[in-house]
Amino acid sequence: MTLRELEYLIALADHRHFGRAAEACLVSQPTLSMQIRKLEEYLGAPLIERTPRSVMLTPFGEDTVSRARRIMGEVEEIKSSALRSLNPEVGTLRLGIFPTLGPYLLPHAVPRIHKQFPRLETLLIEEKSDALLARLRSGNLDAAILALPINDDHLNTEFLFEEDFLLAVPGGHPLAKRRSLTLGELDRYDLMLLEEGHCLRDQALDVCRLSGASERTSFRATSLETLRQMVGAEVGITLLPKLATLQPASGNVRLLRFEGIAPNRQIGICWRKGSAMSIFLKSIAELLRDVAGELLADAAKLSTD
Repeated sequence: MTLRELEYLIALADHRHFGRAAEACLVSQPTLSMQIRKLEEYLGAPLIERTPRSVMLTPFGEDTVSRARRIMGEVEEIKSSALRSLNPEVGTLRLGIFPTLGPYLLPHAVPRIHKQFPRLETLLIEEKSDALLARLRSGNLDAAILALPINDDHLNTEFLFEEDFLLAVPGGHPLAKRRSLTLGELDRYDLMLLEEGHCLRDQALDVCRLSGASERTSFRATSLETLRQMVGAEVGITLLPKLATLQPASGNVRLLRFEGIAPNRQIGICWRKGSAMSIFLKSIAELLRDVAGELLADAAKLSTD
């Protein structure tokens, strides 16, 4: 059994098609097919079910692909460790972040990363949290910025910052002339939320449960910016994380802070335990913590002006 055979099997699992898998691996289709058969002969059990129209993994094949991904991830860790033993700040950082934070943090953080580590190549992946965790566990990401808590004994987590939520209302809303409100005052309102799969939706639902507010079920947004624009169009009200309020907003959007302990979300950066990049990622975490701290301080000034 060779690493090349495992690579071909993973490609076949990803593409579910011999031709496309062979193209992704830069080999001919007969070569890839022969290597898969060799692997099956070595293991003594079928990995795939071959049909005229599709490729399906057997249960044993699914398990083998999962193990193969972990093996190839460890191989990449060895390569990365070798490179970083020579210079920890040279190479590639594959960093993931979720969509309701990426547009507000990355434009400020990435230039700082490039300035501090000029020989580092940064590859950024923006996806929902579940997809980022899957990529991280399989070795396709080096680290991911996620909302906490993350319950995974195989991952290291560094806390970065805590971000309060603000209530966004249209200019003509009864609350628009106020600067603040208590959490309990939300109990008479319904909130526009994001669609399923966004961690911000889960956080907003937690606020609804605490305050007695309801979800506006007639509308679910695909992005935070859609929510903001819908508030400006006087469709409804919503919660916005503080960093998102630094972006230019519609003149018809008013922001209210919460009195006392505001509802918030905690943000951290996660990576695999045993990663060759662990020491370096602690430096990245410190940089992100500094950038977020500066941005949150700016947001606090805006809310008091």
